[in-house]
Amino acid sequence: MITFITKSFNELSNIELYQLLQLRAEVFVVEQNCAYLDLDDKDYKSFHVLGYENEKLIACSRLLPAGLSYELEPAIGRVVTHPSVRKFGYGKLLMEYSIDTTKKIFNSSVIVIGAQCYLDKFYQNLGFIPEGEMYLEDNIPHMTMRLGQ
Repeated sequence: MITFITKSFNELSNIELYQLLQLRAEVFVVEQNCAYLDLDDKDYKSFHVLGYENEKLIACSRLLPAGLSYELEPAIGRVVTHPSVRKFGYGKLLMEYSIDTTKKIFNSSVIVIGAQCYLDKFYQNLGFIPEGEMYLEDNIPHMTMRLGQ
């Protein structure tokens, strides 16, 4: 059973911040073998979804206001689940929670993401529609996807 909470950057405890940065580094840097700067100054202005199971952080995402990643729309980024809990559907639960929370916090029916291309079907099953051309971000193929009109 996964339990989600949402906090602004300033509401995160030192331990929560450490855990979410550790999880992001474990997956995006180590597992994906991609040296990149995760700390991009967007965390300060974002909300953070933390997913816990038995007091262990196993999933997280970042909810960004319009103007931070995309000029007119809010976004969801840094979506990650711990490798040990994949295949249990937590990624879908994380995204459903993140979508609902983004719509409420930013009062928007439209959400944009920059998705890794290999996950396009996952995001399409959540209602996101690809737009534009594939692009490389940190040498990983990505695509812009939009939910809502």
